[in-house]
Order: sequence, then structure tokens, then C-alpha cells
Amino acid sequence: MKTVQVREAKAGLSALIDAAENGEPTIITRHGKPAAVVVSVEDARKLYPLHRPNLGTFLTEFPGGVEFERSESRMREVKL
Repeated sequence: MKTVQVREAKAGLSALIDAAENGEPTIITRHGKPAAVVVSVEDARKLYPLHRPNLGTFLTEFPGGVEFERSESRMREVKL
């Protein structure tokens, strides 16, 4: 993975975008420390999917199903 400073990234942004599209991510540093990464949209969508199911959806779509036992009584025993 290539590393460039912010100054270089500003000057060569088009080249960084071309590299990202070709599957070559680039780390951008600020004051010598990694600050950002330029990656392709495809890679970014793998890391940050647009649709993130909630727990309820996950459980209902779980292969094999999930069954919960529920007490039919109106009162539950509580230890205080």
C-alpha cells in the first residue's frame, strides 16, 4: 500500500483515484501519522455496507429459524 503526505495527495488526487479504482489503496499521512485511506467504492462498500440489518431482522432471517419459549402466565417470579 502506497503512502503519501497530504500535500502530495492534493497535487496528485486524480492519480490516487485512478490507483484506487485499480485496486491500489493509498494511505494519506498528516504530520507523519496516517490520517486517511483512499480506496475504491467497491472496497468501501465492503467495509461500510449501505444496508445494515438490525438485530430483529438478523434473527428473523437466520437460517433454520430461531424459536423462543415464552411463559404463558401473566405473572413472573421476581427476586428482590
